Amino acid sequence: MASRGEKEMDFIEELKWRGLVKDVTDYDGLVKALHEGRQTVYCGFDPTADSLHVGHLQQIILLRRYQDAGHRPIALCGGFTGMIGDPRPTTERKLLTHEEVLHNAECIKGQLAKFLKFDGDNAAIMENNNNWLGQMTLLSFLRDYGKLFNVAYMLQKDTIKKRLDTGLSYTEFSYTILQAMDFLTLYQKYNCRIQIGGSDQWGNLTSGMELIRKVEGEDAEVWGITSPLITKSDGSKFGKSEGKNIWLDPNRTNAYEFYQFWLNTPDSDIIDYLKRLSLRSPEEIMDLEKSLQEAPERREAQKALAAELTEMVHGKDGLEKALRITDTFFHGDIMTLSVEEMKDGLADAKKTQIADGTGLLDALVAAGISKSKGEARRLVQQGSVSVNGNKVADLNFVLNKADAVNNEFSILKKGKKNYFVLTF
Repeated sequence: MASRGEKEMDFIEELKWRGLVKDVTDYDGLVKALHEGRQTVYCGFDPTADSLHVGHLQQIILLRRYQDAGHRPIALCGGFTGMIGDPRPTTERKLLTHEEVLHNAECIKGQLAKFLKFDGDNAAIMENNNNWLGQMTLLSFLRDYGKLFNVAYMLQKDTIKKRLDTGLSYTEFSYTILQAMDFLTLYQKYNCRIQIGGSDQWGNLTSGMELIRKVEGEDAEVWGITSPLITKSDGSKFGKSEGKNIWLDPNRTNAYEFYQFWLNTPDSDIIDYLKRLSLRSPEEIMDLEKSLQEAPERREAQKALAAELTEMVHGKDGLEKALRITDTFFHGDIMTLSVEEMKDGLADAKKTQIADGTGLLDALVAAGISKSKGEARRLVQQGSVSVNGNKVADLNFVLNKADAVNNEFSILKKGKKNYFVLTF
């Protein structure tokens, strides 16, 4: 076991190097437990939407890291707690129906399956807390669990304390008890002794540990370990592009958009993201950091993370498609792409509806590319305007639906990489 112990010590040290350790209830005890052999570790995901987004990736990939290190991960979908939701810092969440939450849970299960291995000695487990919380009566909740929680203790939890001034319903107040019951159930059913989560989950993790010790005895050994939430260096919220969430569902965020999100990561953030989200070794990441310092214009770090995560979420075909669209939009002829690929690449482009037979100058003004027909005329004369891949020098050029892509839309390009879509 000595060699395994060295491996596990290295594993925790690597998590610290990656910036994935914030608070641990008993660091030495956790390291000792991981040194002794395989442990079962869980993380919960509330199905408040039918897809997870990139903000969830850190915890999902953390479960994968534990599995790769020889431990057994449990991905817990909150099919019951999702009907309440973890208290937000400011306002109460919109309540979903049971049917909506269970549907969302099924969608999320499929997404998590892309990251974890469900066969072998340390096969991952997928659970849903509706399996035990959904059958419980109110009397059982109050008598068997509610009596074990001191209100004064609960009021000290950050998620609760922050909402006391603005108002917190009993529904959200009770959430921490329900999550504690999850940890207890997984401890009893799978001998799960470790729960991971973002730093905002610290209060819920410690509530679960307290409940386990009250029910199973003070000598029950369980641990909670949190990781810092990912932040952007400019202070804006991580996980959004143009105000939109970047989802793990390909039907919500296509492979090209997903790839571009990571490719456009600022130099100031990319190494932190690589450490937290990439499965590459520390040595590989340090090489990419060196490349960033010596030749930032090559964007090798951004390309490496974009390719790795896009392949994880969208598969090899999705990555190839994203690379093909990227290369074509910036260096090639967009008309060589399929209609579907064009639409994927232009998903965020500004779209303007025009009448069949609209003149190019009027279209440039309508699309907001030019402020006036005079400005539009100058753009055309300078050779700065292309329609469906062809530069247009004719000031009297007319846009017809019959000439449109798929008789559906035309693509205006201003300069080297500013695309606009005209629909008829």
